[in-house]
Amino acid sequence: MLRLTRFRTTDRVLFVICLMYLVTYIDRVNISTAAPAMQAELGLSNFELGLAFSAFAYPYALFQILGGRLGDRLGPHKTLIICGTVWSAATVMIGFVEGAVSLIIARVLLGMGEGSAFPTATRALSNWMPAEKRGFAQGITHAFARFGNALTPPLIAFLVIALSWRHAFVIVGLISFLWVALWWWYFRDDPRSHKGITPEELETLPDQKIVGERKTLPWGRLLKRMLPVTITDFCYGWTLWLFLNWIPSYFLHQHELDLKKSAIFAAGVFLAGVVGDLTGGWLSDGILRRTGNVALARISVIILGFLGAFACMLPVMFSTDLVTVAISLSAAFFFAELIVAPIWATPMDIAPQYSGTASGFMNFGFGLAGMISPIVFGLIIDLTGRWDLPFAASLVLLLVGAACALLIRPDRPFRDDMTDGDEDLDGDPRLAGAVSK
Repeated sequence: MLRLTRFRTTDRVLFVICLMYLVTYIDRVNISTAAPAMQAELGLSNFELGLAFSAFAYPYALFQILGGRLGDRLGPHKTLIICGTVWSAATVMIGFVEGAVSLIIARVLLGMGEGSAFPTATRALSNWMPAEKRGFAQGITHAFARFGNALTPPLIAFLVIALSWRHAFVIVGLISFLWVALWWWYFRDDPRSHKGITPEELETLPDQKIVGERKTLPWGRLLKRMLPVTITDFCYGWTLWLFLNWIPSYFLHQHELDLKKSAIFAAGVFLAGVVGDLTGGWLSDGILRRTGNVALARISVIILGFLGAFACMLPVMFSTDLVTVAISLSAAFFFAELIVAPIWATPMDIAPQYSGTASGFMNFGFGLAGMISPIVFGLIIDLTGRWDLPFAASLVLLLVGAACALLIRPDRPFRDDMTDGDEDLDGDPRLAGAVSK
């Protein structure tokens, strides 16, 4: 096998995690491109399709917390083998559904499998990434996710036209099984046990929090610390679900494009998100290196993302010109994706010893938005026939998210050596700006 000598083991591990983000998003959003063909064959209404979209989000939200805790206890290696097998099998199953009920069941299983993935990946990154590269790591992994968003419309459209929508789900599910095999073979929970790691790399990594530790988790206090992050992530998630689930159909119906053209326009919007993810991570880590202020590095970029997305999404409500709308949506998605890297780095800043559970608490907000928004969008479209109205709710929540971000305190590390009566000490100003090693 060709040895990639130019890359360190930490780089390769990060790349394997990036591939996970890529395949999970292909499996997650492929239904949005295949939806018109599925609706025609299965006789689904927009409301039923919205139920299928949201069916993913219910177990996804629940398993953010359960899966994050499982990742802290079992370790990322075992946890992602288990949940990767589940989401891969569920994707294949969608290729065999016969109606709304079986489609919803398969989407529930997909949500169960993928719900644990990102919190567990964050747990892995907390061991494998230096503190000053957390923003970059979260930015590039989510950039791969957005590349999956961009790749999915043309890929699925090609497979649907060349074969069928059923074959499309089977093929991408089998690709996910290949990633599970790669993860089993290459990843190790403890960097020190990886045969390719060098002493120089180990010196840059944080003190290890390895599986096998059985400390009692202070659930209440950790939830209280993460609640502002959860609410902020809900506001971001509302807009993201709108883009992921409805953008291909929006171009298809609102602007009367065919499947190929709608897929191309959707891919262009999602590619802007790839750039946004990378930029958000680079910008957040750059501010941290220059100022040493972790709160400024995370919160300022999050607020910039919310306000920028709000400003760029406004023309969608007032313009019918396809080019104007496409550019506005792409710019809005770019700014929205600036949020991702700093908000996902925040659980590692606040509670690196419980980063799986903390990120699960945070991303529960994203999952909760996914429960509600697809159904709301489907109902609005069925009742009004307008595909632009769902953007109105997103505009409101983008402003709410910017305000909630001010309550996040990544500069106050969570300390698990306190009792509930000592909660006020969590915010000890002497800890401000500390980055846990």
